[in-house]
Amino acid sequence: MYEFVDRPVTSLDHGGRFLVWSMRSWVRAMGDKRCPGEVMAAAFAKWNMTLGLQPFLRVMALFNRHGLETFGFCQLQCNHISEHEAIIMSMVCSLRDSRPEAVRGVVEQLIDEEFVDHFIGAMSALGRSMDQASIFPSRSTRSLRAG
Repeated sequence: MYEFVDRPVTSLDHGGRFLVWSMRSWVRAMGDKRCPGEVMAAAFAKWNMTLGLQPFLRVMALFNRHGLETFGFCQLQCNHISEHEAIIMSMVCSLRDSRPEAVRGVVEQLIDEEFVDHFIGAMSALGRSMDQASIFPSRSTRSLRAG
């Protein structure tokens, strides 16, 4: 998580930026009382992530309905990554680093116990979709200096 927290969004690869935009767009759509799926469908299609839309919506709905704490997300225009955005980014990256069960300990601290398996399944499906679309986020850091 610490490799992402307070990091500039502009330092992320396309997958990382897409994931941050998706989280923030979901929150904004919910705040505006709009269907997040409708708001985000065109962008998911543009990035060849159509199959990832439903798993993403499930991940966010599980956080919203069964989260053990209130999650904080930045506004769309903010250029820094919040703590909870960083946690989600790190979990997605951990799916590539190891098996989905490796994120279980983190998920158990964030989601009601009865929904942990559902969450891991949705997160795994999201990761597979990002991988198939060639936008799986990377942990690697680019230079943060202006160039």
